[in-house]
Amino acid sequence: MLKVWDLRKGTAFMEMQQHEEYISGMSIDENKKLLLTTSGDGTMGVFNLKRRRFELQSESQNGDLTSIALMKRGKKVACGSSEGTIYLFNWNGFGATSDRFAVKAESIDCMVPVTENVLCTGSIDGVIRAVNILPNRVIGSVGQHLGEPIEQLAKSHTGQLLASCGHDQKVKFWDISSLSSIVVDDYRKRKKGGQLKALSRKAFGGGDDFFADLREEIEAPKEEEKEKEKEDSDSDESDSD
Repeated sequence: MLKVWDLRKGTAFMEMQQHEEYISGMSIDENKKLLLTTSGDGTMGVFNLKRRRFELQSESQNGDLTSIALMKRGKKVACGSSEGTIYLFNWNGFGATSDRFAVKAESIDCMVPVTENVLCTGSIDGVIRAVNILPNRVIGSVGQHLGEPIEQLAKSHTGQLLASCGHDQKVKFWDISSLSSIVVDDYRKRKKGGQLKALSRKAFGGGDDFFADLREEIEAPKEEEKEKEKEDSDSDESDSD
């Protein structure tokens, strides 16, 4: 069931049930006219908010559609799936996909656009992948939750940080400022079968998250203080002897 609420009145002004399964994600266009939904039935739904009606439903894809993001200044719609595939739709061509590609993940459980060309995905394998759209390529790993499924991703207002939460009951923050300057060449030049590239030293076991350096800086003086206290204690014992 889809409900659209008027927060001024506290009531729903639109209620529709078009999907056969749960609704996993929603996104709205810049003009606030069309609401797009992804569902466990493998389809994307299109709802017209201004006319308060259901417009159309895409053809069914393999697996659940789990997440959605508008890319390329609203000209493309990207949908993640439980099969680890990203499906692309043209704007005003919602009935059938225009392209698709696998990101070599067990699933894509959530995604968030970072730039007009790059989005980040979270997967059941705990890895956060940066993905370029058209040309379609996995750029590399932003970070991970050490094998724990990732539930949700969110980008900061400045676009410099990415927040992630997973089944490990942790919220982690990652520096994604470098993604805005990455330029991906034509997809035909990509290397197949290569290892996932780490986009920072924290991407694979080099540190937990963005705040790892801060913790290290705080912990380092503490260790120095402990060493100094130990030396003073040893010195006092020597004097007493």
